[in-house]
Amino acid sequence: QVQLAESGGGLVQAGGSLRLSCVASGHNFSLLVMSWFRQPPGKDREFVAAISGTGGSTAYAESVKGRFTLSRDNTKNAVALQMNNLKPEDTAVYYCAADADPQGRYYIPAKTQQFLYDYWGQGTQVTVSS
Repeated sequence: QVQLAESGGGLVQAGGSLRLSCVASGHNFSLLVMSWFRQPPGKDREFVAAISGTGGSTAYAESVKGRFTLSRDNTKNAVALQMNNLKPEDTAVYYCAADADPQGRYYIPAKTQQFLYDYWGQGTQVTVSS
């Protein structure tokens, strides 16, 4: 059973930066596709970014391209979402998600749907003030 623990959320002014982290346990980390989703107030959960097990492939939502960067450190079983130039519309609860990819064959740009992920963290709040 994969367990995910997010950290790094908080309150920041528009234009500022935050770095979210997610640490996984209970599985060979390098065989997990890792992603971030977010749920803005009163809205559905939406895809933010995904990264392959090796870190060689990433995908981003159009709304965050050029501002957010997802990376991973397989020696620490962790992924990090660096969020720059934050906007009030980035305000949301951010969730880390994982899916096992034992063959390393998933096409990462297609891993944008919630139902593709089996494991979820509890979420961390990000609030961007204008």
